[in-house]
Amino acid sequence: MEYPIAGACQCGEVTYQLNAAPLMVVACHCKECQKLSTSAFSITAVVKAKDVEFQGQMQKWQRKADSGNINGAMFCPTCGNRLYHFNPEEPDIIKLKPSNLSDTRLIQPTAHVWVSEKQDWFTLPADVPVYERQP
Repeated sequence: MEYPIAGACQCGEVTYQLNAAPLMVVACHCKECQKLSTSAFSITAVVKAKDVEFQGQMQKWQRKADSGNINGAMFCPTCGNRLYHFNPEEPDIIKLKPSNLSDTRLIQPTAHVWVSEKQDWFTLPADVPVYERQP
């Protein structure tokens, strides 16, 4: 893949540029991610915060994760599209929601997490690491 890759929310009011490859790409099967994605899992690209440049106004929402950490989310206030998640205790890392990139080839998961809550009908790939909960 060639970087940078452009991304945008659904309405286009928030845009961004991913300047480097993700550290990892994770499919999360927890119930909260199922709610977020309205699907069986959500895809997250773990990236260094310095490798992403955002333009546009975003709003923040947060909740306490099962681990006790804060799971913050940044989203477009116009269309509601999530752009990324973050833990305030780890400011150098963000969890980008990469399905809104112009080139989505990188969304192939390198790991599946929270498979203890996955949908029964989804079959996990044999060649990807799997974790019952958060590794």
